[in-house]
Amino acid sequence: MLIAFNKPYGVLCQFTDRSVPPRPTLAGFGLPADVYAAGRLDFDSEGLLLLTDDGRLAHRLTDPRHKEAKTYWVQVEGEPDDARLEALRRGVALNDGHTLPAQARRIEPPALWPRDPPVRFRKTVPDAWLELTIREGRNRQVRRMTAAVGLPTLRLVRVAIGPHRLDGLQPGQWRDAGVR
Repeated sequence: MLIAFNKPYGVLCQFTDRSVPPRPTLAGFGLPADVYAAGRLDFDSEGLLLLTDDGRLAHRLTDPRHKEAKTYWVQVEGEPDDARLEALRRGVALNDGHTLPAQARRIEPPALWPRDPPVRFRKTVPDAWLELTIREGRNRQVRRMTAAVGLPTLRLVRVAIGPHRLDGLQPGQWRDAGVR
């Protein structure tokens, strides 16, 4: 079984939380029994999360050797000029090594659901949207990459993992994605 889930902002990618008070988890969304997340999505990120009951499939989806493409829509603070986009396309030096090259392009603001809480708005600081596709999965990698080129991330939404896409799923909704 493979489930496509639109993880809302402020939800942990696990079914339990030992924090006091506990934070929202996947347990609150009526997901099928015995599935677990194939990969992670940060607490403060949104979008596509795949869940499965098949360990081999989870491994194939998350193992860096398989280089499954992950596509994000990223709202950044600042102006993504050609030099910054080219730096993302070449790969960025991070404290844990150089990233693989990414696909990066500026996009129009996408039609997304409102985020709760909303992204802070500042009249004097421009923002823009990027579509960024990476083939790695380092901790907070997209946020660190955009920061490294001077474009701090304001909002991060994963829209695709390989052939699997959000395709209209609203936050907190899920569907059977089949097995590929």
